[in-house]
Amino acid sequence: MLIALVLVPMLYALLCRLFVAYLKPVANPNNPEIETLNRTQILVVMGVTAIVLLIVTKIWQKLGSVELLPLNFTTDALLWGIGMATGISLASSIVYRLWPAYRRSADIYLELVIKPLVWPDLIWLGLLPGLSEELLFRGVMLPALGLNITAVILSSLFFGVLHLSGSDQWPYVVWATVIGFALGYVALITGNLLIPIVAHIITNLVSSCLWKISQSRASE
Repeated sequence: MLIALVLVPMLYALLCRLFVAYLKPVANPNNPEIETLNRTQILVVMGVTAIVLLIVTKIWQKLGSVELLPLNFTTDALLWGIGMATGISLASSIVYRLWPAYRRSADIYLELVIKPLVWPDLIWLGLLPGLSEELLFRGVMLPALGLNITAVILSSLFFGVLHLSGSDQWPYVVWATVIGFALGYVALITGNLLIPIVAHIITNLVSSCLWKISQSRASE
């Protein structure tokens, strides 16, 4: 628990400094609420963030003598992951339509992160966060905090905070926390880290591709 309370805030502070110092985004003239980044900036931060998360994961394992949640490659696990990704994508679509505050928050986040990327980049957008975030928040944090429902709640809260990119982005953080709870709970009841990893990667790919498609249609 102590390692979690120290490492995760430090991680968030480091990532915030990275965004401020390196990205230096500028306001979008078409929408002042949305800041403009270029493709290289997004890819660099995405890669560095994944590396930082993996480093924190290894440090936590070493200092806390924590065993990684088992990663069992089975057909059932893959089907579980695909099914969960489908459910999350459908739920996200419903929340997007019914909750205006979340829709605005999600649009700002997706405009910032996905718009500068080209289609092949979306593979990295799925793989890097999906692997690195699940290894830390479900693979190591859950066992370290007790591998129980309390651990699921705490890890989902930390997971939500990681997605905070501004004070007006709280709806996105709330939804990320809910998704984090779902991923953590499935990891808890199945004992297989592969399921949340597959679900996370597919969800990222599906959501980013759908957003790209919708933006392409809107611009036609």
